[in-house]
Amino acid sequence: MIIDPATRYAEVKLRVPFHDLDPAGIVWHGHYAKYFELARCELLRSFAYNYDDMVASGYSWPVIDLRARYVKSALFEQELSVRASLREWEYRLRIDYLISDAATGVRLCKGRSDQVAVDLKTGEMCLRSPDVLFARLGVTP
Repeated sequence: MIIDPATRYAEVKLRVPFHDLDPAGIVWHGHYAKYFELARCELLRSFAYNYDDMVASGYSWPVIDLRARYVKSALFEQELSVRASLREWEYRLRIDYLISDAATGVRLCKGRSDQVAVDLKTGEMCLRSPDVLFARLGVTP
């Protein structure tokens, strides 16, 4: 696992398990979102704002948009590298993803997710990210 808070990315390695395969013997498309999530949690952890931290700060951050572009299929036992990079944080969390073969670097899938802050007291979506996020990132709003 690589975590670099200065450049705001995290990278995890995983080996494709048998239960992630579809009947054709390749990773079922829906599992790529799970792989994104594994890297996203490491990214959020790198600046001490993972999901438990979010709730403790008074906010939830639901995913409002998730996109994936499949380039090449992942296979059973293939070791994958999954990178999550924080691209935007002022009004939302926008995270870019890249899944590649860990040995060769061949790109298998790329994607993006958007999350917005929701105030847990009011249930209202915030039009700007809360100050706690800026503090955790070490930036000024």
